[in-house]
Amino acid sequence: MGPISLQRILLADDEPDILEISRIALETVGGFEVSVCLSGKTLLERLPEFKPDLVIVDVLMPDMTGPEVFEEIRRRPEYDEVPVIYLTGVIQEEELEDLRETGVADIILKPFDPMTLADRINGVLKGSHGR
Repeated sequence: MGPISLQRILLADDEPDILEISRIALETVGGFEVSVCLSGKTLLERLPEFKPDLVIVDVLMPDMTGPEVFEEIRRRPEYDEVPVIYLTGVIQEEELEDLRETGVADIILKPFDPMTLADRINGVLKGSHGR
């Protein structure tokens, strides 16, 4: 398999400020095409039309949790190889370990530095593809 070209990121968080800061950083610093959603259900609805190369989803949202969204994505054969990254404010090591065990590509803790977000995602992708 050749190098992976990541272009399209689908991002869900119920905090509009996080969405906007992340979108701007990923588009301007990373050169990605980013589509944002305020809920997990909206993210799942947008999957077929947007066809993301990567999904970033907040762990705690009112309609669906990040792990619930991740499970639903994995149930869809056409997306079972798409890397998923969690965003979370969780800082308890035990909870982080539980999140890691779901099989996501990475977990980004809030607050994060928007200027390094694109580099972090590129680093994750280099390590997560071809597994």
